[in-house]
Amino acid sequence: MDAGSRSLEVIRAVPWRRATLAWMLIILLESVNGTIREIFIAPVLGDLRARQLGVPVACVIVFLVAWATSRWIGAATSRLHLLVGAWWAALTLAFECALGRAIGLSWSRILADYDPTRGGFMVLGLAFMVFAPVLAAKLRRP
Repeated sequence: MDAGSRSLEVIRAVPWRRATLAWMLIILLESVNGTIREIFIAPVLGDLRARQLGVPVACVIVFLVAWATSRWIGAATSRLHLLVGAWWAALTLAFECALGRAIGLSWSRILADYDPTRGGFMVLGLAFMVFAPVLAAKLRRP
C-alpha cells in the first residue's frame, strides 16, 4: 500500500458526522459566549480586551466539549483526533468569516482577530482547537 492510499484510508476513518455534530455544539456554546461577551464584558473592558479575554474562555469551552464527546466521536488514534481538531478549526474559521461578513464586518476587521500584531489571539485559539481532541482523549483514557 502506497502513502497516498494510506492517507486516504486515514481520512476515511475519521468519524466526520459525529465530529461535525460535536463542532456544532462548540459553535453554539461559543455563540452564547460571544453574546454574553458583547453585552456584558465589552462595555466594561472595551471591544479588543473583551475579544482577547474570549479566547481562553473559548479554549475552555472547546476542551470541555472535546472531553465530553471524545469517546462518542469514536476517533481511534491520536492521528484521527488531530484530524477532528483540524476539521473543527477549519469549520470555525469558515463560520467566523461568514458570520463576520454577514454582520457587516470588513475583511480587515475579521482578520485582525487572527493577527497577534493587532491584538488578535484567535490564531492561538484555533491552534488549541486542533490539539484539544487529542488532549481530551488522552485524559479520558483509563
